[in-house]
Amino acid sequence: MKHEEANKEIGGRGAEGQRGRGAEKQRGKRVGGNSKNNKNAQSPIPSPQPPVPSPQSPAPNLDDWLEIGKIVSPQGLSGELKVYPVSDFPERFEVPGKRWLLRLDGTEPQPIELLTGRYISNKNLYVIKLAGVETCDQAEALRGCKLMVPASDRPQLGEDEYHVLDLIGLEVFMQASGELVGTVVNIIPAGNDLLEVKLHPSFTTDKGQMTNDKEQATNDKKQKTVLIPFVEAIAPIVDLKSNRIEITPPPGLLEINN
Repeated sequence: MKHEEANKEIGGRGAEGQRGRGAEKQRGKRVGGNSKNNKNAQSPIPSPQPPVPSPQSPAPNLDDWLEIGKIVSPQGLSGELKVYPVSDFPERFEVPGKRWLLRLDGTEPQPIELLTGRYISNKNLYVIKLAGVETCDQAEALRGCKLMVPASDRPQLGEDEYHVLDLIGLEVFMQASGELVGTVVNIIPAGNDLLEVKLHPSFTTDKGQMTNDKEQATNDKKQKTVLIPFVEAIAPIVDLKSNRIEITPPPGLLEINN
């Protein structure tokens, strides 16, 4: 599933639900961007078009930005950086050009030039080189900073693909019975992208998980959730017009995850 999750990028939901390098080429559900209008999405890595969020803003309006990755550590001694991607679009990290850096103490992303990048498949990391970062100490100072692009730079999403905010808030139903399971509250990138679903009280009650008033009060506070892989076999129906997802979970999936 390709993703731009609220302010992050997620990629497609393939038949096997595999993510990673080249996942945007799969046919399947994708998530990308923080807007429900994917018809106006831009093609991957266009030249940023105005208006670009003003760096003079007193506080960041992250609705104007997409997070594409987080710097996790230096790589070697020459200023290279390891980046954990929250975007499945390889060009974000491999195609040279302007990106934006949100520092830990920053109030607005600042422009920076991406020079080179390469993917390390066995670690699901990119190693990138940024202009002006020449030493290990300079790279270390960027640990924890986020790489961003303007929301207007959203990649094109194809047929049967969705932005994250298309999915957040959708109600989840059992396809066979029509039973309401709960509501999607988050998308979690993993080996397969996961729908985090807050269970509806009637669903947990029906499953015998609320057996007395004390237990119910405790569970209400915890707002019990489950994680459901967003793959074709388990979530075959996504109907935005009806505000629903229909699932066919294998036996035990919902009980295991909650």
